[in-house]
Amino acid sequence: MNYDIIVIGGGPSGLMACIAASAAGARTLLIDKGDKLGRKLGISGGGRCNVTNAGDLDEIVKHIPGNGRFLYSAFSTFSNYDIIDFFENMGISLKEEDRGRMFPVSDKAKSVVDALVGRVRAQGVEIKVNSPVDRVLYEDRRASGVLLRTGERISSRCVVIATGGKSVPHTGSEGDGYPWAEAAGHTITELYPTEVPLTSKEPFIRSKELQGLSLRDVALTVWNSKGKKLVTHQGDMIFTHFGISGPMALRCSQFVVKALKQTETGTVQLTIDLLPLKSAEEIYDETMRLAEQESKKAVKNVLKGYLPERLIPLILEKSGLRTDITYDHIPKQQWQDFSKLVKSFPIAINGTLSLEEAFVTGGGVHLKEIDPRTMESKLTEGLFFCGEILDIHGYTGGYNITAAFATGYTAGKNAALTYVKLE
Repeated sequence: MNYDIIVIGGGPSGLMACIAASAAGARTLLIDKGDKLGRKLGISGGGRCNVTNAGDLDEIVKHIPGNGRFLYSAFSTFSNYDIIDFFENMGISLKEEDRGRMFPVSDKAKSVVDALVGRVRAQGVEIKVNSPVDRVLYEDRRASGVLLRTGERISSRCVVIATGGKSVPHTGSEGDGYPWAEAAGHTITELYPTEVPLTSKEPFIRSKELQGLSLRDVALTVWNSKGKKLVTHQGDMIFTHFGISGPMALRCSQFVVKALKQTETGTVQLTIDLLPLKSAEEIYDETMRLAEQESKKAVKNVLKGYLPERLIPLILEKSGLRTDITYDHIPKQQWQDFSKLVKSFPIAINGTLSLEEAFVTGGGVHLKEIDPRTMESKLTEGLFFCGEILDIHGYTGGYNITAAFATGYTAGKNAALTYVKLE
């Protein structure tokens, strides 16, 4: 059977492309190599599925540092507010949590996946699972269908590639779409992990003395080799047996990856501001006052409650202070150093976990070769791209899935409107 549109990939962008294409009257086929649609969607947001973010458009773009401005046209077609309306109209009530993150009231990703797949089926999209694609077919510089690994050829007027990146490969994202894009003449920019935990060989990491320690509302800064600040993010993080993780570490990861390529030392300096709302002078005065109030106590015990307990001995040691020192013996210079370290606790980062262990893939199909208004290839007619295969990446918090839904909807809608002759 011939189709108007074939969508390859049953993730968020592929499902949304099918919904938009079939709503415009296109005979649509969804092909996925796995046995289940929406696998990555089903584990997103810790299994709760953070479907989008409620911030304004400029704020959304700001939180997609990997070419977010490319998405303005797609957002004019299908914005984060349209995503919210879309799910609400399907009976999926949403709730807003911290930093604008939008979750289903059910707190179950399955409800989101079931709603999307149900909508795809209800609109008459044919679905082929367990059907790996061998390659996309091209004739005279236009997409003409696909060849499955079984040898079956399926013809279509358009092909939408929504196969994702290379992160979280157990969900099916194994980079299948990149060679198909290259076969159509596209450039694939260098792939690298983003939203990924960071690794370190610092003695206090290797000793595991801080493993499992969570820090709340701290500021994490990445510095380049010349001592210039690259980025600062404020929020939560955690020490692990290999380095650091948590939301702020993940947000800094793409800057670390790029900085590592520019340094000859093999490490990138990060600093943790444990009390971002206080100055070093305020910390000096407050801690000195606390020590004076309990002048017979060792300062390591006085500072409990003011700073994370497991960090206190390390900061004191780095300041040249003994942990059993009391108020009467505190040297002012070292205490100033201590106060500065509270504001700028250093950790040398030597890398990240692998691309496969990252939440998001950096790099992908070069955006100069894609029409931002339609998501169609500028090189091959009838070929569209959406989702993580594109060189677009954002922070966690609903930004990547917003980009996936927006580009998927834009690709599906424009594929139908441009190439499907409705009878």
